[in-house]
Amino acid sequence: MRILHVSDCYLPRLGGIEVQVADLIRSQREAGHDVEVVTATPGEPLPGVHRITARMPFDLPVHPRGTGHLIRIMTQRSPDVVHVHTGAVSPFAWMGVLAAHRVGLPTVVTVHSMWDPVTANLYRSLKTWNWTGWGLVGTAVSEAAARPIRRVAGPNVPVHVVSNGLDLSGWRPEGPARVPSDEVHVVAVGRLAPRKQPVRLLKLLEAAKARTRRGVTLRATIVGDGPARGQMERHLRSKRIDWVEMPGRYTRDQIRGLLAEADVFVAPAPRESFGLAALEARAAGVPVVARSQSGVADFVSPGKEGLLGRTFDELAGAVARLAGDPALRGAIAEHNRSTSPVRCSWPVVLEGFERCYERAADASSGRR
Repeated sequence: MRILHVSDCYLPRLGGIEVQVADLIRSQREAGHDVEVVTATPGEPLPGVHRITARMPFDLPVHPRGTGHLIRIMTQRSPDVVHVHTGAVSPFAWMGVLAAHRVGLPTVVTVHSMWDPVTANLYRSLKTWNWTGWGLVGTAVSEAAARPIRRVAGPNVPVHVVSNGLDLSGWRPEGPARVPSDEVHVVAVGRLAPRKQPVRLLKLLEAAKARTRRGVTLRATIVGDGPARGQMERHLRSKRIDWVEMPGRYTRDQIRGLLAEADVFVAPAPRESFGLAALEARAAGVPVVARSQSGVADFVSPGKEGLLGRTFDELAGAVARLAGDPALRGAIAEHNRSTSPVRCSWPVVLEGFERCYERAADASSGRR
């Protein structure tokens, strides 16, 4: 199958969408498909990567005449399906949807972000989701991400959930399990962006430490970088907190090594559409604490793969509970080590997208 992906953001930019789309392309190529990508992200030439770039304020990944360029590439390449990847607001990606419609190509649109009320109202006002006439097939990366889309799209437009993918073999824990003790290492991994509320993560760790039973030593490592790093460092200094380390960005191999030393992984962002870092931790055998209303709830069940909370207090209590209960922590870790989140494995994800491609092809042929 000839697949053409369209994404505002792509390598060498590093982020959730960029890495996930790159991994999807690699997995589809390994499965024997002919796969290319069109992006508005500048970078070095790469095989199968078409870069449509323009000098824009703040290096925004968009092109003022992107639709015309996309139509030209789609006409030349003649793919069997166009797979568009969008975030909350992705102008270049929606140009890809328009271009595919004009060329008459089957189109799948994956939404990688969680729509907040403002974003949902924007799409509702633009009436973007009149998809039945265009024969588009929509997907989201989690049930949490799909819910606001379904409310905007309406009952006549199905929005399928196809999980983000992970090479589970690369995260499977090696060696013996950590022996639960009263020295508890809490880990968080992610981009330190204001929308992720990283300072609130520090306050969460403080609250959890204050609730942890006497005799338990809590320390934390927060991996990542971003515009909120300075604010976080100032908070640590002002509170004289010396038990939280912020080593910066890690490679995947470094993250694997860190997870091998972790007792608890925390992913507290309320609007997390999926939570790839949390999935990596779960696959590595680490108990996960996350928001029940986030995409992490798709692969973490309370008391099984970790603990979920809806509020700040519930999350702080969950971290404190795991820290103070080595038997519970050990049982969850053993479950995570002995089982795999198969529905997030690449074979299952590829099968899910192939079904969506078939639906898009059927819808496209029905319009002709």
